[in-house]
Amino acid sequence: MEQWKIDRINELARKAKTAEGLTEAEQEERGQLRQEYVRAVVGSLDAQLSHTTVVDIHGKHRKLKKRED
Repeated sequence: MEQWKIDRINELARKAKTAEGLTEAEQEERGQLRQEYVRAVVGSLDAQLSHTTVVDIHGKHRKLKKRED
């Protein structure tokens, strides 16, 4: 995610805490930016975990598997 989008999320968060608050359009923008940020974080974590291996007590390496809920 680009830094300017993260900066915009922070700017909107600060504005939401003021007495002025956010307009309807700004609330929508904040929601979209937050969703994009969450997708980026989850995608990054998923990529990192897909390259992670666990070493058991016998020294055998095995990849992590996705948990089925």
